[in-house]
Amino acid sequence: MDWKRLVQFALLGSGDVEQYAILLVRVSIGVFFAISGANKLFVAGGTKPVYETLVKANIPFPRQTAYFVAGVEFVCGSLVTVGFLSSPASVALLIDMIVATLTEAISTLPKGLSPLSWLDDLLYLPEVLYVLFFIWLLCSGPGRFSVDYWLAGKLLE
Repeated sequence: MDWKRLVQFALLGSGDVEQYAILLVRVSIGVFFAISGANKLFVAGGTKPVYETLVKANIPFPRQTAYFVAGVEFVCGSLVTVGFLSSPASVALLIDMIVATLTEAISTLPKGLSPLSWLDDLLYLPEVLYVLFFIWLLCSGPGRFSVDYWLAGKLLE
């Protein structure tokens, strides 16, 4: 057994499998948002919960905004899944999740928590995790197994 390599992996991770981790996260979160957006767009009454949330948050043009948000989730989720224009798509979904966190998710947190408990509950929200995933994807890029990687290779030769 190569102890040095084992210690290096335990402390620093492995660049050998990093591309697979990026692929797994990118495809998983992309498929999630594509399905979520499709359900809102193509299933009867799919935008109703979004519309109600937007009305409650006093967002202007709630009906149009509900369809816009659903479209962003569907289109950008699909783009992230295949890794095409993944940085702009990640920015759009990042903004979507920040707005969702500020308009809806934070209001679900119990009142009267200590600052540490409030932070714990905030970090437990899925929307916050999605924000972190999109920040990571923006910093790491879409990975070697993406249309963007292939396209960059062709355009930058």
